[in-house]
Amino acid sequence: MKKLSARRRHPLAALVVLLLALACTGGLYAVFAPADKAKADETAQSLAIDEGKKLFAVGCASCHGTGGQGSSDGPSLVGVGAAAVDFQVGTGRMPAQQPGPQVPRKKVIYTQAEIDQLAAYVSSLGSGPSIPTKAQYGPDGADIAKGGELFRTNCAQCHNFTGKGGALTHGKFAPDLEGVSPKHIYEAMQTGPQNMPSFPDTTLSEQNKKDIIAYLNAVNGDDSVSPGGLELGGLGPVSEGLFAWIFGLGALIAVAVWVAARTAKAKKS
Repeated sequence: MKKLSARRRHPLAALVVLLLALACTGGLYAVFAPADKAKADETAQSLAIDEGKKLFAVGCASCHGTGGQGSSDGPSLVGVGAAAVDFQVGTGRMPAQQPGPQVPRKKVIYTQAEIDQLAAYVSSLGSGPSIPTKAQYGPDGADIAKGGELFRTNCAQCHNFTGKGGALTHGKFAPDLEGVSPKHIYEAMQTGPQNMPSFPDTTLSEQNKKDIIAYLNAVNGDDSVSPGGLELGGLGPVSEGLFAWIFGLGALIAVAVWVAARTAKAKKS
């Protein structure tokens, strides 16, 4: 009897065995689940590339070549990355309606899902900037004052001090940035579309880009007011003073001439 009781299992033994079994199951899941997820992601990416290739053949290949190698009507897309596609197609600039010194923004004809598929295909042709996440261009952690300083140093020469845009040479222009989505502004800085230079992270860091976007949102937001009245491109009191001198003084001269003419006419009669 004593021998039997010595071999009797401890009351917690069953619980220990159950916990070990669950641990083993979890370990097996940890080993195999990531592989399954990676395989699923790879399959989804392959499908997106295939669909994007079909869309590319219909809407883009006539200018950019069947393999994105470029032609006399359009530049090579090898290595431009997904961000360039998301910007150009997502703002309606591509597909272009007609050749010209600059392709303007227009109505978007693709859905976001189709744009993502086109971006997946073009990015498969060669590595390039990827589509930024909301954490990269969102307002959290942004320094608006620093963004204003960076914008005035790097962007105001073309886009004006508050992003109102401006004329360039040979029919080109810097577009108005008011109403442009933060994602597209970030992508423009990444990729340098058309006449704009690119600003990779080695030139403007991810935080710098976030700061610039926050500045533009602040100066063009509904809460921003112009204490001088008319904005006049956001150039400040110098432009407003010049406006007052030219048009105000011109109006006074016109009134003086009119009064003198009326007076001379009255004296003759």
